[in-house]
Amino acid sequence: MFKVTFWGVRGSIPTPGPDTVVYGGNTSCLEVRAGDQLIILDGGTGLRLLGNALMKRPGPVVASFFFSHVHWDHIQGFPFFTPAFIPENRFAIYGGNSLAVTLGETLAGQMNYPNFPITLDDLAAQIEFKVFEDGRPVSLGPDVTIKGLPMAHPNGCYGYRVEYKGRAFAYCTDTEHGDALDANVRELARDADVFVYDTQYFPDEYTGAEGGMSKRGWGHSTYEVGAQIAREAGVKTLVLFHHDPTHDDQRISEKERLCQALFANTIAAKEGLVLDL
Repeated sequence: MFKVTFWGVRGSIPTPGPDTVVYGGNTSCLEVRAGDQLIILDGGTGLRLLGNALMKRPGPVVASFFFSHVHWDHIQGFPFFTPAFIPENRFAIYGGNSLAVTLGETLAGQMNYPNFPITLDDLAAQIEFKVFEDGRPVSLGPDVTIKGLPMAHPNGCYGYRVEYKGRAFAYCTDTEHGDALDANVRELARDADVFVYDTQYFPDEYTGAEGGMSKRGWGHSTYEVGAQIAREAGVKTLVLFHHDPTHDDQRISEKERLCQALFANTIAAKEGLVLDL
């Protein structure tokens, strides 16, 4: 089994309400099942929903966390991840060595007084923090590897590539393309069966062409660049991700339609979407 489930697809801040019910309002969190391995990518508010689902499944929860980075919208679900409160559960939390601060420091910091009523040390599950080397695959089990490479984003960020039995899944969120396509993104996306890419902005929003504020330097990308990378990297399916909080369901559907004209096999990420690789 090689399956990806989307539990949170928003960027920057949760956006609940009647205008976001189709695609969802929770921030970034993905569940990857590769063989008998459970991999959790990012811990935004969607992580709470994943935790609730895991609590209904039999047996202890054993998982490997890989955070793209430690900005608030990617970690704020962790204190509400119910399986972390259960003693028999075990979690390995991986981080790269080029982030501004470690994952342990950041996850602890958001739970310190007066931000939260209990601390990271109070969690009953077995939690181990690990560091991986850029570009060096981490073996998680038979035929399952994941590697991370730095992305272009303020304060540091990582994209990931999960491989299992000849299939590949790439996750590149919170990355900005600049004047040329990012070589690290292209490497992670190469021949991927599914490529999740940060397409937070429409092109005119990114450049400020319509008279609005330019988003250059904010660390996010566009659907046009996502389509270009997908074509050049030989991607099979492109998933538009990290939807802007100002974009309602209609706007995201428009983005999906426009991108499909550039790369036919494109879908916009939504909560509950399951992709079987």
